[in-house]
Amino acid sequence: MKTTSMIIPSHYLQILALACGLWWAIAPAACSESKAQETSDEQRRQKIERMYEGYRKSFSDIGDIEPVRAIEMLKTEKVIFIDERKPEEQAVSMLPNSVTAEEFLRDPSRYDGYTRIGYCTISYRSGKLARRLKKRGIQIYNLRGGILAWVHDGGTIFDRNGPTRRIHVYSPKWNLAPEAYEAVW
Repeated sequence: MKTTSMIIPSHYLQILALACGLWWAIAPAACSESKAQETSDEQRRQKIERMYEGYRKSFSDIGDIEPVRAIEMLKTEKVIFIDERKPEEQAVSMLPNSVTAEEFLRDPSRYDGYTRIGYCTISYRSGKLARRLKKRGIQIYNLRGGILAWVHDGGTIFDRNGPTRRIHVYSPKWNLAPEAYEAVW
C-alpha cells in the first residue's frame, strides 16, 4: 500500500500554534466565569453577606437593617429609602419609596418622621453616606447587603414602568443577583 504525506505550509502551523495558545490562555477564565454563574442563589446571598461584613468595618458605628425587616416596615411604618447609586444605576431599578441621595440632601427635614434607610448595590456607598450624615446630626440606617440582599430576600424593585426583574449590579464583581433577575452593569 502506498502512503502519501501531506506538506503543511509553515505559516499554517504558526496559526494553529497561536490558536492553541490562545485557547489555553482563555479557557481557564471562561470556565471560571461559567462556574461563577453556576452558583446557587443561596451561595450568592452568602457571598453578599460576607462582602458586606468586610465593608461594614468602614462604618461600624452606623446601624443597619436587614432587608426582611425593612420589607415588613414598609407595610406599617413611614419609611424612605435613600439611593446612593449613580443615575445610570437608578435608571435600571430602585427600591419602593426611594429618593436619590441628591434629592434627600436638598431638604433632609422633609423626611422627618420617617425611618430613613440608605442603600446602594451592596451598601458600601450608602454606609459611607450614613456616616457623613451622622456627622451632620442626621440619622439614617444602612440596608444590610443593599439592593442585592433586598431582592434575594424577596423585596420588589421598580423601574419607571413598575416592578422589574432588572438590577444594576455596579460591575461584574458584584454580579450576585438571583437567577430570576437580569444583572446589568
